[in-house]
Amino acid sequence: MMKSREEARSLRDLLSFTKKKEADPLMDYLISFRERMDHARELLTDPQRTAFFFVTLPEALPIAVITRFINWFHDFGIPVGGVIVNMLIDKQSLAPDSADFVKNRVAMQEEHMQTIWQKFDGSVRAIVPLYENEVRGPQMIGRMAEAVFQ
Repeated sequence: MMKSREEARSLRDLLSFTKKKEADPLMDYLISFRERMDHARELLTDPQRTAFFFVTLPEALPIAVITRFINWFHDFGIPVGGVIVNMLIDKQSLAPDSADFVKNRVAMQEEHMQTIWQKFDGSVRAIVPLYENEVRGPQMIGRMAEAVFQ
């Protein structure tokens, strides 16, 4: 865009009757934008200052999505800090009379956890359980923080 703008400005100057240089606010903006993008790239690719953590569920689609994102981040040189697994059903909470749906869900999650351990070996930073309530408010956020930062 800057090159096109510079070419347009050169043509305008050649065709102009006056030789007075005018300020070009669009070019000023483009230069400022490029400087901001350079700064953002510097921050995003500095492993001393930045790391991205991906949150997934123990399900096929979310695992596939973060796998793709992690590969993109590696391609762009953006540091990945790890993976957090969210909403894992606690096997100890199952009872013999638990609903078949819940038993099947736990079995499915176990299979997907094996995939997570294989794909993200050494990158799983935390496993957050499925809570009885939505994570809202200070108390639930505190419980979640304990799971993430234990």
